[in-house]
Amino acid sequence: MANTFDVIVIGVGAMGSAACYQLARRGVRVLGLEQFDIPHALGSSHGGSRMIRLAYYEHPDYVPLLRRSYQLWDELEADSGEKLLYRTGGLYMGPETGEIVGGALQSARQHGLAHQLLNRGEIRKSYPQFTIPEEWVAIYEPEAGFLIPEKVVATYANLAIRAGAELHGREAVTDWNASASGATVRTTRGEYHAGRLLFCGGPWTSKIVRDLGVELNVTRQVLAWVWPKKPDDFALGRLPVWAIDRLDGTIYYGFPMMNDIPGFKLAHHGPGQTTDPDHVARDPQAGDEQTFRPALRQFIPQADGPVLSMKVCLYTNTPDHHFIVDRHPAHERVTIACGFSGHGFKFASAMGEALAELMLNGATSQPTNFLGLERFK
Repeated sequence: MANTFDVIVIGVGAMGSAACYQLARRGVRVLGLEQFDIPHALGSSHGGSRMIRLAYYEHPDYVPLLRRSYQLWDELEADSGEKLLYRTGGLYMGPETGEIVGGALQSARQHGLAHQLLNRGEIRKSYPQFTIPEEWVAIYEPEAGFLIPEKVVATYANLAIRAGAELHGREAVTDWNASASGATVRTTRGEYHAGRLLFCGGPWTSKIVRDLGVELNVTRQVLAWVWPKKPDDFALGRLPVWAIDRLDGTIYYGFPMMNDIPGFKLAHHGPGQTTDPDHVARDPQAGDEQTFRPALRQFIPQADGPVLSMKVCLYTNTPDHHFIVDRHPAHERVTIACGFSGHGFKFASAMGEALAELMLNGATSQPTNFLGLERFK
C-alpha cells in the first residue's frame, strides 16, 4: 500500500533525520513527517553551530554515547563528503571544585579522556581573550569542537532519501493512534499507517504526545553574534569553543568566528523564558541583550563590541534536564525521543543509531537505560 510503512518518524530535525537515515540504510520502509521545512530555523536545530565535547560535566554516563557519536559523525562526513564537525578544542573555566570544571575533571578522569588542567597564568598566556578571577582554573579538552546543525540535518535528509526513505516537509500531524497491531497517523495532507511510530517532535512533543506523564518545559533561548575589537583573536583556528561557569548552575558559552554568520557567537546556557512553540517571540525583545552582554563585559572585554545579529532557538527541558529515550508508557509500538534541547544536538548521530535499533529490535546496543521514563516514577 502506498501509504503504509514499517516506521513513521514524526519530526525531521536532528534526531528525526538521523533516525530516518539509520532506518533507511537498514532497508526499513520509513516515512519522515516534518511540519516545517527540512531543515528549518523554528525549533532547536539551527544557529550555525552546536558544541560537541567529551568531558561531560552533566553526567559521566553520557561519555560512552559521546564516543559513539564522534565515530558516527566521522562516518557521516566520509559517507557524505561534507564537512560537519570541527575539532577546535574546548576550554571550560571556573572554580576547580565548581560544577563545570569539577564535573568535567571527574568525567575526564573516570573515562581516561585527554585533558589539561590550566591555572590562571597558563590561561592568560594561551588564551588572553579571557579575563577570569585569580583563583579560577580551566580544563582544556582537545577533542571538543562544534557541528553545523543546519548542514547536519540536510545531510541526513539527503542520505536518508537516497537510501529509500520518504520525507515530507510542510506536513503537520493532526492526530495519531496506536494499537497492538500498528499505528495510524493523520496529517494536513492524508492518512498513513505503520508498524511503529517514533516521535522526535522537539518543542512540539507535548502537543502531539499528550499522555507521556512527564511535564516538558519549552523555553525561549537567545543566541547572539557581536563584532570583537580584535576579530583575528577570535577566529577559527585561534580560539577553541569555550564555557564559563556562572556559579548558578548555568554557563556562558561560545564559538570561534566563522564566515557563514559574521561575528563572534555566544549565549547563556540555562532555561530561558517559558514559551509556547507556536507563539514564540522570534524578534529581539527588551532584555535579550542582557542574557549575554555581562559575559563580554566581565570575562571577554576584547569582544565587547556591537551586536550584529540575534536569533532565537527553543529548549525542551525535562524535569531533570536529561533526555528521554524510551517506549511510550501506554503504547508498545511507540517510541519517544525528546528533552534534548540545551545539550542534545551533539548526540544526534548516536541517537539516530540507537533509535533505529529500538525500532527494529526493541533494544539498543547504546547505553541509554539511564534516559528512560522509569526515573520519574
